[in-house]
Amino acid sequence: MTGGLLCAERVLTFAVEKIAAVLVAAEIIILFSGVIARYLLHDSLVWSDELASILFLWLAMLGASIALSRNEHMRMTALISRASASARPALEAFTIAACLAFLVMIVWPACQYAVNERDITTPALELSSLWRAAALPVGVALMAIFCLLRLVRSAALAVVAEVLLALLLVVGAFWLLRGELHELGRLNLLIFFVGVAGACVFAGVPIGFGFGLATFGYLALSTSTPLAVLVGRMNEGMSHLILLAVPLFVFLGLLIEMTGMARAMVSFLASLLGHVRGGLAYVLIGAMYLVSGISGSKAADMAAVAPALFPEMTRRGAKGGELVALLAATGAQTETIPPSLVLITIGSATGVSISALFTGGLLPAAVVGAGLCLVVWLRNRRIAPMAIARAPLADIGRQFAIALPALFLPLVIRAAVVEGVATATEVSTIGIVYAFIAGLLIYRQLNWRRLVPMLIDTACLSGAILFIIGTATGMAWGLTQSGFSTALARTMAVLPGGAPLFLFVSIVAFVVLGSVLEGIPSIVLFGPLLFPIAQNLGIHPVHYAMVVILSMGVGLFAPPFGVGYYAACAIGRIDPGAGIRPIAAYMLALMVGIVIVAAIPWISTGFL
Repeated sequence: MTGGLLCAERVLTFAVEKIAAVLVAAEIIILFSGVIARYLLHDSLVWSDELASILFLWLAMLGASIALSRNEHMRMTALISRASASARPALEAFTIAACLAFLVMIVWPACQYAVNERDITTPALELSSLWRAAALPVGVALMAIFCLLRLVRSAALAVVAEVLLALLLVVGAFWLLRGELHELGRLNLLIFFVGVAGACVFAGVPIGFGFGLATFGYLALSTSTPLAVLVGRMNEGMSHLILLAVPLFVFLGLLIEMTGMARAMVSFLASLLGHVRGGLAYVLIGAMYLVSGISGSKAADMAAVAPALFPEMTRRGAKGGELVALLAATGAQTETIPPSLVLITIGSATGVSISALFTGGLLPAAVVGAGLCLVVWLRNRRIAPMAIARAPLADIGRQFAIALPALFLPLVIRAAVVEGVATATEVSTIGIVYAFIAGLLIYRQLNWRRLVPMLIDTACLSGAILFIIGTATGMAWGLTQSGFSTALARTMAVLPGGAPLFLFVSIVAFVVLGSVLEGIPSIVLFGPLLFPIAQNLGIHPVHYAMVVILSMGVGLFAPPFGVGYYAACAIGRIDPGAGIRPIAAYMLALMVGIVIVAAIPWISTGFL
């Protein structure tokens, strides 16, 4: 029986992986065709974004299924790794069973949501939205099948039975207490979004499923909200078209590594800073500053930089936890660099000049980045320097000539966005085509046999990231419906102490909000409420925007709840537990930088 199940799992996995690979390739072709038609032929493909959006949701759900079959969803394994050998199978079985429980509970609302979308037609292609929405129940069903197959293989049948019984008892207890929970009101926010979500995360349940269980429990047991609404919010979170940059930049990162472009860039940068203690860590900070904002998605920015630098940094002795901690910290640092989607959202939601926000965002990121560089210097000052001599100028020049085509890649991408050649979503396809040409004609290291596995890896990694974003968006919506956002704004409006205390409370509040909400939902919810209060207190809106964005960035990338931190871990393929201790110093440096930016308005407004 076990042999038959393994064979069935292999066949199903093979089919899902190949379909996902085709979807990634199709997205690249569709979006690049849109760029060519609009910029060269001056004839826009009105259906390209629509078709890309339909396929994107399928890509996200199939990618999440592949990640589940490979056990590559992001999760905290500190508890499981410390458990005894006899207890570990039961704990692993529990985490799989918890995922299965969420999928079983959500499959019917997913079907309802898809059916409700049946009568809606898309404007350009005039297709029923059912073609798109069907990805949700299909993806949930596939993940449930993979969960069942993994559960059977995870432990002995008796252990699996005990775990399922324990889980049923926990779910049953919550169900029996639903009347009491309904009367607790906003206290349920602590019970579910802190208690349940936190327990799931630390128990080793994949992050996305932990968020999903907490949100499902909150809506089902303490509200009368139809559960199909949760599926709709997950759909909204996973299928925002700007997030299509995530898989495309993931693929671009893999491509520049495979073609030798990454090796050329790292060799040149190493020739400049390789002899310095922690030299490549400074390179990582600078690279994120330069690349950030190109795609509009922080996960995509990290995916473009990490594959180029992590392999060489690892070869030079850097630990995985330190790498992912620095990557996550730079993600928080560069939230204010234009053309950031968060800056655009603030401008549209609050009426603040977007050009002023773009101008004001560069220096705050540089100030915070200087703090990260200080931490790197402090951590490396006592480490014996590597036996690497300072490269002679002739060698640096030769490395620069070799790396020049690769170094042009970020410039090409940023120029395409600034000049309006491509949108933030489409621009990654220009980078992909550029990398293909450079790898084929200049570096001559294009391995065609690796392309399909790279497409599959792209779908897997992207699905894991997007599933977390989807369930986090559902959690954000639950917080909104609870009235929490309005109550918070009302409380902050009557604080004593004037502007200094308001800024301090804003920093704390947005760090907390950033850990459970993405930047865009936070701004949409709280921007129209808090920016007028800040202006009444004499705080320049651009100054307040920088403080808010940097604070949200810290929350977004700070474990244990920050979604961005787990995205960084997924991109680096590093266990989240490894980065918990190293990231503390970087987060402290970020907080000090935010206080400096808040205390000196000129940093944000001096060049306006």
